[in-house]
Amino acid sequence: MPDYSSHQKKIINRYYDNRSNIMLEKLSDLVTELYLADSDKKRDRLWERVSAAMTNLKVPAKTASHILTNRSPEILATHVKDWLQKPPSEPNRQ
Repeated sequence: MPDYSSHQKKIINRYYDNRSNIMLEKLSDLVTELYLADSDKKRDRLWERVSAAMTNLKVPAKTASHILTNRSPEILATHVKDWLQKPPSEPNRQ
């Protein structure tokens, strides 16, 4: 493992401290891109990115499966709206 400077370590730590916010922002952007997608191939790639972002966000498997099975931007948008208030990886946050 390479040695990082203290500045680099701070950057890396800030990234991991804010990872859930980054993933939520990414999912919000993906909802918009799904609405605007003009081909099935593009939609398929976007849904793969949604899946990866939900995995990083630690979305429960049942919820992720429901979203990916339906492949509905509306359902995803509803969940993202809820997650913005209470991220799935932080169940006790108030």
